[in-house]
Amino acid sequence: MTRAAAFELLGVGAMNSPRFRPAGLLVRYGRYRVMLDGGEEAAPPGPVAAWLVSDECAELMPEIRRVCRERGLGVEPAVAAFERAGVRIEPRPVVHTSHPAYGYLIESGGARTVWAPEFWEFPAWAGGADLMFADAAGWRRPIRFARGVGGHASTLATAEEARRRGVRRLVFAHIGRPSIRAIDRGETPPFGEWGVEGRAYRV
Repeated sequence: MTRAAAFELLGVGAMNSPRFRPAGLLVRYGRYRVMLDGGEEAAPPGPVAAWLVSDECAELMPEIRRVCRERGLGVEPAVAAFERAGVRIEPRPVVHTSHPAYGYLIESGGARTVWAPEFWEFPAWAGGADLMFADAAGWRRPIRFARGVGGHASTLATAEEARRRGVRRLVFAHIGRPSIRAIDRGETPPFGEWGVEGRAYRV
């Protein structure tokens, strides 16, 4: 039986989080390791075959590029696809802001995993995923960017939409201040779970 990849959350924070490292996912498959997003505080502990990002215009991009250079990782962070012996990682568009932004569909061992840390509209291509890592910047209400150019869906709306679209396991991995306040109040989403830094996930 072909095995699926393993996923380690190196960070679960939204931008400028007062509590969490930047949202980042390390994908492990056999001898291959691929980093998705993150930053200096949420960087892979060793070499990677690729460092993929959701937004090439993101504020953390200069930091991610610097980490790649200073650690001699030999990779250029970018929105890109990755495919090696049994694992395929493909960027898929998301509605988020005024310029192109993406999530990733990761296929391995017959399983479908989604990395979508930022979106204004739930990405239809994530439906039916075995595991989904999703935006949780807002809690009850979405966060709208200035001039109506997008923003972040609310955690509660994403939970309901993920359940409706048949996502099997939902992990919130881009936790913003409204959601941190909900955590401190002891609130939990109606479907899904809060992501935990350093935890490994499998499907």
